[in-house]
Amino acid sequence: MKVFVTNNKNEPLMPTTPRKARILLESGRAEVVQRYPFTIKLLYPSGKNTQDVTLGIDSGFLNIGFSAVSEKEELISGEVKLLAGMPEKNEERKMYRRTRRNRIRHRKPGHDKHTNREGWLAPSIRHKLESHIRVIEELSEIIPITKIVVEVGNFDIQKIKNPEIEGKQYQEGEQKGYENIRAYILHRDGYTCQNPDCKNKAKQPLLQVHHIQYRSNGGSDQPANLITLCNKCHTQKNHGGFLLTWKPKVRGFKDATFMNIVRWKLVDIVKEMYDVDVTYGYLTKARRYELNLEKTHSTDAFCIAGGSTQARSVLHEIRQIRRNNRSLSKFYDAKYIDSRDGTQKTGQELNSGRTTRNKNLNGENLRTYRLRKTKKGRYSTREKRYPLQPMDLVEYEGNLHYVTGVHSYGKYVKLKNPEKKSGINANSQKVKIVKYGKGFCWVDPSVPC
Repeated sequence: MKVFVTNNKNEPLMPTTPRKARILLESGRAEVVQRYPFTIKLLYPSGKNTQDVTLGIDSGFLNIGFSAVSEKEELISGEVKLLAGMPEKNEERKMYRRTRRNRIRHRKPGHDKHTNREGWLAPSIRHKLESHIRVIEELSEIIPITKIVVEVGNFDIQKIKNPEIEGKQYQEGEQKGYENIRAYILHRDGYTCQNPDCKNKAKQPLLQVHHIQYRSNGGSDQPANLITLCNKCHTQKNHGGFLLTWKPKVRGFKDATFMNIVRWKLVDIVKEMYDVDVTYGYLTKARRYELNLEKTHSTDAFCIAGGSTQARSVLHEIRQIRRNNRSLSKFYDAKYIDSRDGTQKTGQELNSGRTTRNKNLNGENLRTYRLRKTKKGRYSTREKRYPLQPMDLVEYEGNLHYVTGVHSYGKYVKLKNPEKKSGINANSQKVKIVKYGKGFCWVDPSVPC
């Protein structure tokens, strides 16, 4: 495992070995900056002799793969798990904000709703963009990055529409052009075999792109003439069967469009600081097959960065942890027994159906189906923020643990323990904080998580 180094001006240098780092620390010529990834800072003046380092970013909706590669070795690699459900969290925040404002008789105007101004991004898109930028910023603090390569999409839709498009990446042979269309077909068909009578029971069936009309009979490479089949259904018999009436179900591109906005904005922002190149997923896949590597986000980032025969580094895991829940007041709905099926449902689910003063626009009155109340509704107001939060790294009885929660008004803290499913209940006075885990939390592999 590499030890990352910064000079006395906090500028990143090339990583060193644990042995050399130990000598520097014992001699007092360096100090520890952070525990994981282990980073030291030199206390004496030094130059900044670094090598060319390329950072590959496999951008994604829920996961980001990263890999920094020099000429001889891979310096760092890993995956970032981003927060999920941001639109739902924003809707919840909006609900609580409106509730507070409605209690004020003469309330002030709300936030600026003019969303057509230049450079405006929806909150969920802006969150993804800022998360990608934050990852690059954190890596640039410990790695002397000179170039960044970003994967901006799985396939190039422009090349599908215009195969004659110019550019360095588009002039590397016919096979790479076909890989672009193949990636699109797999995405369109949902990465599943389109044979309705498919009997392939493999967990990960080998998928192939099949020409409905053979090329020898004049069939083209256009998407309308291509279909996804598994290796067992890609047979001569099936060619004259269901394929005669099959029509593709075009998959929506909402998520792809969402990430395309983030990726191209990311490229524009990072260009101001680094030399930036872009690539596509079908090129990454061809490179991964060429190197015979397993499909992971970090492996894709290694291929994006131009990795080939370099020695791979230890895989790092980063989790994005919510910093704070700003909803101080929450309402927990009452629950009733539904007379129709005997299940337990909330008061909102069994509401009166009234939405406006116009009775014609109201829905069905579901209150009549309420039976026994099983749980009272209540408001909960958070009056105190406890010092320990989930994913904080603490020391307890000489061992390191990650915090999973706090209970009994902060008197006890629950710690992660693989030997006990329920974890360890420890007195909060006997727990010593080692590292707070908010924001981007580097997970220590030596600690159960």
